[in-house]
Amino acid sequence: MKHENPYQEAMRYIDNAELQLKQAGKEDKFYVDEKYVKSACGIAYLGILKALDILFDIKQVQKKRGKKSIEYYQSNLSNLDKKLLNNLNSAYNVLNLEGYYRGEKSIKVIEDGFDSAVSIINSLKPYSNNGAK
Repeated sequence: MKHENPYQEAMRYIDNAELQLKQAGKEDKFYVDEKYVKSACGIAYLGILKALDILFDIKQVQKKRGKKSIEYYQSNLSNLDKKLLNNLNSAYNVLNLEGYYRGEKSIKVIEDGFDSAVSIINSLKPYSNNGAK
């Protein structure tokens, strides 16, 4: 499958997630509206999965039929790039488990998850004219 600009394609998710976070509002060190935080975390996590699917396609990793589990991504990344694996584990814990499922509202925690997500998506820059449109 050919992707016009894999980096931009995956970053659209992060951009949309950041818009959701703005709607959450902030009070002290926390986001106010859990609904928007959960939505933002879910969208950002989907951006990670999109980026990894594209990366695996580029690297010609054998595709799995059906729904892919976190273990699928972890296993394949352990063979490709340990740094990306660390970022995936962090983003999975923060964005998917804490943010999306448990409703974590700490700004610092959520920002750390977004940083890990962007690090993963940045791995697509070499295949995307270095991220340029």
